[in-house]
Amino acid sequence: MAKVRQISAATAADLVKDGMSVMVGGFMTCGTPEDLVDAIVNKGVKDLTIICNDAGYPDKGVGKLIANGQVKTVIASHVGLNPECGRLYSAGELELILVPQGTLAERIRCAGAGLGGFLTPTGVGTSVAEGKDIIIVDGVEFLLEKPLKADVALLSGNLVDRAGNIKYRGATRNFNPIMATAAQTVIVQADSIAQPGAIGPEHVETPGIFIDYIVGGGK
Repeated sequence: MAKVRQISAATAADLVKDGMSVMVGGFMTCGTPEDLVDAIVNKGVKDLTIICNDAGYPDKGVGKLIANGQVKTVIASHVGLNPECGRLYSAGELELILVPQGTLAERIRCAGAGLGGFLTPTGVGTSVAEGKDIIIVDGVEFLLEKPLKADVALLSGNLVDRAGNIKYRGATRNFNPIMATAAQTVIVQADSIAQPGAIGPEHVETPGIFIDYIVGGGK
């Protein structure tokens, strides 16, 4: 197993290349790794596909990447908090793929679990079903929703030990644990960094086996 490395936010941003797909944890920017987002903004990488719960705000969260023209596609469950996202979409400058929130979470979880997808009644008979397989089980129609994975996942953790084990704080947990399992490279921004063993096994919410890099820890 490769050793988890502690790196700077700027070095982490260098791992994100033009055209990559990037998962970003957070819910209305709660639990979003702002330092990592800022580093990617400063790098100026382009044509990203951002997978997130929402589009943040124009000046906070993934909204900063959108406002800076670095995002080609947004895959999210809602974007109403960010008027700039709506403006760019209406102008044809941004592709927007809206996914029901529970479906988004489960698609990510399926990717992390190595599953081929899952069946859901959500979206049957709506535009959500366009282009998707419909499977009938006991006379009920379900959509086949396929796994959703990314090249890179950017997480935020409250306490992270040097082995990569993460403990979150309250609602900051949200999408972070499932995104940790569904990307090729996983980077966590830590509020605090501790020695291995500082987080009791029963309090580890994301095991370090999923983590490649740690950033921060100065708080």
